[in-house]
Amino acid sequence: MQYMYPLLPRVVAGATSRFNMHLFRAPQTISTRTRPQLGALAPLVRAISFCSLYQQHPACCLATTKTMEADSSAGVAAEVESLRAQIAQLEATLKSKEKELDTVYPYSRSYSKTSVVTILGSEDGGKKLIGQTLRVGGWVKTGREAGAGAFCFLEVNDGSLFESLQVMVPKEVAEEVGGLKALTATGTSVLVEGRLEATPEGTKQPVELKATKIFHVGTCDAATYPIAKKKTSYEFLREKMHLRPRANTLGAVARIRNALAFATHKFFQENGFLYVHTPIITASDCEGAGEMFQVTTLLSKMKEYAGATSVSTEQLETLKAELAAQGEAVKTAKAAAAANKEDKELTAASKAAVDKLLKLKEDFAKAEESSRIVGGIKRLPDGTPDYKEDFFSKPAFLTVSGQLQGEFYASALSNIYTFGPTFRAEYSFTARHLAEFWMIEPEMAFCDLTDDMQCAEDYVRYCCKHLLENCQADLEFINKMVDNTAIARLQQVASTPFKRVSYTEAIDILKDVVARGVKKFEYNVEWGIDLQTEHERYLTEEIFKQPVIVYNYPKDIKAFYMRLNEDGKTVAAMDVLVPKVGELIGGSQREDRLDVLEQRIRDGGMDIAAYEGYLDLRRYGTVPHSGFGLGFERLILFATGLDNIREVIPFPRWPGNASY
Repeated sequence: MQYMYPLLPRVVAGATSRFNMHLFRAPQTISTRTRPQLGALAPLVRAISFCSLYQQHPACCLATTKTMEADSSAGVAAEVESLRAQIAQLEATLKSKEKELDTVYPYSRSYSKTSVVTILGSEDGGKKLIGQTLRVGGWVKTGREAGAGAFCFLEVNDGSLFESLQVMVPKEVAEEVGGLKALTATGTSVLVEGRLEATPEGTKQPVELKATKIFHVGTCDAATYPIAKKKTSYEFLREKMHLRPRANTLGAVARIRNALAFATHKFFQENGFLYVHTPIITASDCEGAGEMFQVTTLLSKMKEYAGATSVSTEQLETLKAELAAQGEAVKTAKAAAAANKEDKELTAASKAAVDKLLKLKEDFAKAEESSRIVGGIKRLPDGTPDYKEDFFSKPAFLTVSGQLQGEFYASALSNIYTFGPTFRAEYSFTARHLAEFWMIEPEMAFCDLTDDMQCAEDYVRYCCKHLLENCQADLEFINKMVDNTAIARLQQVASTPFKRVSYTEAIDILKDVVARGVKKFEYNVEWGIDLQTEHERYLTEEIFKQPVIVYNYPKDIKAFYMRLNEDGKTVAAMDVLVPKVGELIGGSQREDRLDVLEQRIRDGGMDIAAYEGYLDLRRYGTVPHSGFGLGFERLILFATGLDNIREVIPFPRWPGNASY
């Protein structure tokens, strides 16, 4: 920019003289048409003055310019935030007004059903709808008769909101569907039409529905219904997987999960990422851990080989000996026939010997093939399965990560993210492990570890803020019944920049508290260990009391694809640690140097041929790039404070359990 300043006086010299002619005219001679032109020239006057000053004091002007640019950027940022807030407010107002115009849920028009969230989720709690006739459908949370049997109160919930709508049903209305007792059992489904009325002052809800007609009743046997009104253990609810979404906690978790999924897509879409679907079935092991579920059709072929004759090794050796002997017999017969070509009997004997040899070879081949069928699966000579018989003609697995495929697209489209199910055959029963879980994995081209850490922090804080703004009722329930620090934790993370420390610094801090007798850990602390949950939580909950990003880990405890640092001992990896959970995100700058990556794969004992496509990215237009992975269920654990990961996924899978 400074190169422009010496030129500016010459550029605007002519404009200056023309402006001065107008400027010094008598006011009465300046026409109405000219005045707006003078106003437009005002910035030019300031530029001219600045140019004159620059010629006399260039250093001062450059400093002033930088300050002006910084002030301008700050001003634009503030303006953008203000506009965003205004847009958010306008969107909320628009949605509210739209619901007032048409309260019927768009895909329940045949039943004219209004969602509970349309009523109780509005800014005034439904007061603007007082006097309207509405139809509400859902399941009875609680029901009780009142007024000496003259009416009953139902708490009806349709899942759209944590709160249930109170419905008052007079006895004469209930008689049409079997009486009050047919309605009050917990779990009963109803579709009720009535007039929305104000409740007496001091009542919890500002409105209630006074029923005038009941269109549907799905009865529920209170004696056998397993989701009782009283608190039920999570272990019991896991046994009733098909009904547990009706429990208050699981319903709240489902809405929180939905909100976080929406926030995930919203964050990445707003920041210029493309959503890429990576495959669930893969032939590569991204983590190099080997704990993968295999996908095969070989087991289904077992029926084909069920009637196959079993051939022992001894039988095979006998056939091989017969084959060798017959080979010698053929040689003898051919030699005899060749010595006496006139003898037709010798020629016929030679041909018969050859035919017998061919038949023995055919029998031996069949026997050899049958001998390789072990346990109903055809094997190679070394005993491993013959995957040529399999669907994909090679070993295939359920993916443990979409990262490798994500990098393929980031190497062409710059910024992408994946959000899908991943699988790990880790035989673990802990409260932190699932066999099937969801991962969010962004990949960014022209991005180093610093940018990667910033993206991870921004994403987590965005999600926390989104929850606080959109799931208040669910969070208040969680705060009351599950973890009384949940809301405060979300507020802290949403408003506080994350602390950053190197792995070496983190180890030194932990060793210091052990040496001083402040804390004793179950797992020993020394440089080179993989930080355990107890270490991670101590750093976030006791030392820093905020989320922490630990970076530059030892290479021996991290994956092969992480970029090797100049010290040769560490890699450009990072973990985001949060209170209550520990590690929430793991990420790194990816290794973009071909020779280094090939060596890391070999050092890990992996088949380099399986990663040819991944290596090609380094051969053809390699680029510095980074990414991270976040276990979605761990994010929900962090938000809710629940102790067991099986409660935050609709249908948890763990060893010995795959219900529904």
